[in-house]
Amino acid sequence: MSRIKEKFEVTGMTCAACSAAVERSVKKVPGVESVAVNLLTNSMSVEYDEGQISSAEIIKAVTDAGYGASSRPKPGAERASLAEPAENPLLQETEEMRLRLQVSILLMLPLMYISMSHMFGWPLPSFLTGLENAVSFAFAQFLLAVPVIFVNRKFFTVGFKTLLLGHPNMDSLIAIASGAALLYGVVAVFRMSHGLGIGDWGLVQNYYHDLYLESSAMILTLITVGKYLEARSKGKTSEAIRKLMDLVPKMAKVERNGAEELVPVELVETGDIVIIKPGDLLPVDGVITEGQSFVDESSLTGESIPVEKTAGERVSAATINQTGAFKFRATHVGAETTLAKIIALVEDANATKAPVARLADKISAIFVPLVIGIAVITTAGWLLAGAGFEFALSMGITVLVISCPCALGLATPVAIMVGTGRGAEEGILIKSAEALEEFHRVETVVLDKTGTLTEGKPRVTDLVLGSASSEEELLTVAQALEKNSEHHLATAILKYAGERNIPLKEVSEFKAVAGRGVEGYLDGIFYAAGNEKFIREKGVATETVAELSQRFSEEGKTPLYFAGEQSLLGVIALADVPKATSRQAVERFKKMGVKVVMLTGDNQKTAEAIRARLGIDEAIAEALPHEKDQKIRALQQQGQKVAMIGDGINDAPALARADAGIAIGAGTDVAIEAADIVLTKNDLLDAVGAMELSRATLRNIKQNLFWAFFYNILGIPIAAGLLYPAFGLKLTPMIGAAAMSLSSFFVVTNALRLRMFRPSAAATEMRPAGKFAGESGGKIPEKIAAGAIPAATPVTTPGAASRATPAAPPGAMPPATAKAASGASPAAAPDCSPSECSLIPGSKQKPSVQGDIEENGGKNMEKILKIKGMMCKRCKAHVEKVLGDLKGVSVQVDLEEGSARVSSAETVADETLKQIVEEAGYEVTSISEQA
Repeated sequence: MSRIKEKFEVTGMTCAACSAAVERSVKKVPGVESVAVNLLTNSMSVEYDEGQISSAEIIKAVTDAGYGASSRPKPGAERASLAEPAENPLLQETEEMRLRLQVSILLMLPLMYISMSHMFGWPLPSFLTGLENAVSFAFAQFLLAVPVIFVNRKFFTVGFKTLLLGHPNMDSLIAIASGAALLYGVVAVFRMSHGLGIGDWGLVQNYYHDLYLESSAMILTLITVGKYLEARSKGKTSEAIRKLMDLVPKMAKVERNGAEELVPVELVETGDIVIIKPGDLLPVDGVITEGQSFVDESSLTGESIPVEKTAGERVSAATINQTGAFKFRATHVGAETTLAKIIALVEDANATKAPVARLADKISAIFVPLVIGIAVITTAGWLLAGAGFEFALSMGITVLVISCPCALGLATPVAIMVGTGRGAEEGILIKSAEALEEFHRVETVVLDKTGTLTEGKPRVTDLVLGSASSEEELLTVAQALEKNSEHHLATAILKYAGERNIPLKEVSEFKAVAGRGVEGYLDGIFYAAGNEKFIREKGVATETVAELSQRFSEEGKTPLYFAGEQSLLGVIALADVPKATSRQAVERFKKMGVKVVMLTGDNQKTAEAIRARLGIDEAIAEALPHEKDQKIRALQQQGQKVAMIGDGINDAPALARADAGIAIGAGTDVAIEAADIVLTKNDLLDAVGAMELSRATLRNIKQNLFWAFFYNILGIPIAAGLLYPAFGLKLTPMIGAAAMSLSSFFVVTNALRLRMFRPSAAATEMRPAGKFAGESGGKIPEKIAAGAIPAATPVTTPGAASRATPAAPPGAMPPATAKAASGASPAAAPDCSPSECSLIPGSKQKPSVQGDIEENGGKNMEKILKIKGMMCKRCKAHVEKVLGDLKGVSVQVDLEEGSARVSSAETVADETLKQIVEEAGYEVTSISEQA
């Protein structure tokens, strides 16, 4: 038995009953093993024995069920035809729906004007007024209603076909109601014509205002509004695959017979030698045979730091070469590349994600046949009771009209439209109703690290001074050496030095040692920079800072060592630091009862450091792209509803697999396309807002559905005439249509309340500039013992004379001082540890100052507080906040001076000021009062 799995596009599905009907029909075909129909993507995945059946028979089964189907192109075919992309059937459906809606509204306006003119006294042409023109009046409405019915004929073709096949859907109910109203209108026209012919003006009067042609057209128009909103939200779901495909270059440079050839990427074969130059996109996977470079793998891994690649190491398609040039041997091409496998994962995740069974569709499975049955019983019952045909037919049509699911059709899409529109104003783009329906049930939020929790690019976090006399001296040497370096960390150091206005100096005899460090001469003195091993090879001892380096490693930071000829000048630490609002977002999720998990491709130490800093429940490290997808699947198999938040291409399969995928707006286009929700402001607090919006919208949808069913179900017994024998109360089809319209009015009005949605105050209060997510980890030691860094042995460089300085006597070396990276430049300051910067939920509150503030006779009090421990702009903001919360107090903090100037019309005790600052995590060394 040869079993294969094939994917198909399915058209014409409108509700859960449709997808169920397609699934039932295909399952009946002999040889079919399994079927999975996805209503959102209008796709179907079928596993079958190709020895028994063909894809044509499967397509025929779908067609027999009343829907359309076609085979999806094979991956290779898609790849080869990127230059001429196929039309997206979902976009075609949206455009078709838009045209139907425009025509329907254009014709409905004059139709409603004519039919309701007598109710509001609107003027009409003379040939349409009066009983003598009753047929003209009716025929004008008929001419306007028929085109509306024609452009929306799909409701009739699908509705009646599924009805005849024994699985009616919402289209069936719409078709019956609209068709019955139209039929009644046609009968009324003939009856009026007969009345005019025999001069029976009473007969003409009976039908003159009971035509219901406008009801037939209005039913279709209102349903089309809802269907269009739904189709528009689904129109771009299949574009993620094409974004992935676009990452592969169309052409590749290969070496064949000793010559360089430019060939289409489809013609690259396993074993070919591919030539890569600076800035090139890699076309296939392979192993480097010659050269070395740094390769940006962020398109696949999401990690921003380029990876050094040398001979013998693997490279992947869709990654970007940085500065070097190399050759590699192709090992995986076409569908076997890493990128192709990620594409397959995205397709599989989208195909197997269970469609959300909408409440309206679930109920319609019972509601549709029930209403049809009630309408038939109503008509037959009145006929058996002796009523006239017109009376009985009117009762049956009224049941169908009042039960028409116009409000049901609008309940979800209108709320979705308003909710998503409100979300867009807050920077939250929600791409489907499914996303909202699933996100409010989420129990676990899985977060990618790089670019989601962190900024996504390295920056200077710490400066540790050794023999350097000042930060400026260390940065001068660092800038001079790194400006000639191509290493990815050099950019961060140069940017930081530039922000500190460090003067640029030239280095002579510069030399870069790949993967280790750089060296050169500055003002005739030899300097080196790089990793610890490189510096120790230069004869410079690093044991004194070993503990500090270990702590940097544990915190996920990368230390770079800088040395002169005889000593360690200092250490500069760099890291991809957490975003300012990451910790607040994590805590908000936890307060909402959601478990927070971090999923990253980073090493365990870095992952654990970020987890501890941000208070995350669990960290999963060293996860490859396909493993991220598996982790999501494993959580789902435990019965959890899982949301994934990420920004890299490597996150795309996990975003598609998750019950709700959320992409950070600054991330890749592919992640954004694969996700259900996009955060355009690149702020995790918006993910919290998205969950709140999801819950508010779902409450609104349930309220809408309640109102829709309340009006419909309450009206059914009355429409059937149950109150007529006792009270003479009878609903005409017009009243039924009005009741239906009223229920739709309530639904739309209720949905508009979502425009007043605001993210919770707790979320917005944590967003002001200057506040941040605190970090954990010990405080950087303020001093390294004087003389602890021994003098270096003489260093000899190629082509240079020995440059040595006599060793200094014990204790003669300047003390080595460690400082935060931004101690002298608040504008460029990075985050720091909670002991220095503790503006986080749960931190200690300022002490009570009641009774410590005294009247000062109208004279302003001004005091200068010397504060130790402020190390960045967020420390400055924190001190300004806690002191500024005192009544009538204004504060100015000078970060460079380490001081705060406090002014107030009232006297505040020194002890109170000191206690407030120290409770915030800082040390007050002195307080002086200004005259």
